[in-house]
Amino acid sequence: MGYIRRGFYKALPVVRTFKKIVLWSILAFFTLSFLTVALYRWVPVYVTPLVALRVIEYGLAGKWVPVNKDWVSIDDISPDLQRAVIASEDPKFLEHNGFDFEAILRALDANKRRKIKMGASTISQQTAKNVFLYPSRTYLRKGLEAYFTLLIETLWNKKRILEVYLNVIELGPGIYGAEAAAKHYWNRPASKLSLGEAQLFAAILPNPRRWNPKRPTNFVLRRRNFIRRNLVLLGRNYFKPLNDT
Repeated sequence: MGYIRRGFYKALPVVRTFKKIVLWSILAFFTLSFLTVALYRWVPVYVTPLVALRVIEYGLAGKWVPVNKDWVSIDDISPDLQRAVIASEDPKFLEHNGFDFEAILRALDANKRRKIKMGASTISQQTAKNVFLYPSRTYLRKGLEAYFTLLIETLWNKKRILEVYLNVIELGPGIYGAEAAAKHYWNRPASKLSLGEAQLFAAILPNPRRWNPKRPTNFVLRRRNFIRRNLVLLGRNYFKPLNDT
């Protein structure tokens, strides 16, 4: 017993040191994440984990895919694209506080019967994931996504969330953001996209590396029609808060 007791007391300083390291690491994470999200309220987001991971992924596959990314103000992105993306990805974007719990419950129920899982991420959640995290379906990543979603919903307004989202989303191999995509596919800035072009862009968001807005498949065309119906249901007045923030 004496040997065990002496061993325990010898280990105490190591345990205390380990606890201090853990506590300071947690404090550093929360402090740094809060300051970073606060900074991104005004500073453009030029580099994201997704871009870095894609570069590595293409490199390991022996492909050279240059990064095509241009940051622009939301005022320089077609309002038709802004509305189409909301109608496509998150019709309750201007109503919720980061999470659409009705959509989450529907997805959970539907996924009990589906092989291909249905998602229920809001634009806020996708922005949090694209800017601060990495593609993964682990519980850790989903927990971090929820944390960063709460932060951006607290520190940013809806217009800023949409602005960041439209500047960082993947819209093709090596193509990130509405401006780069508009120039690549249509040879014009995002501010000059037509209504039809904007809706096709929004329609490819579920799988932008597979689908092309200039060569839409039947599935993409059905999604475009779904977006059109959602736009009619939402009505023009629904989007007015974006102009007031």
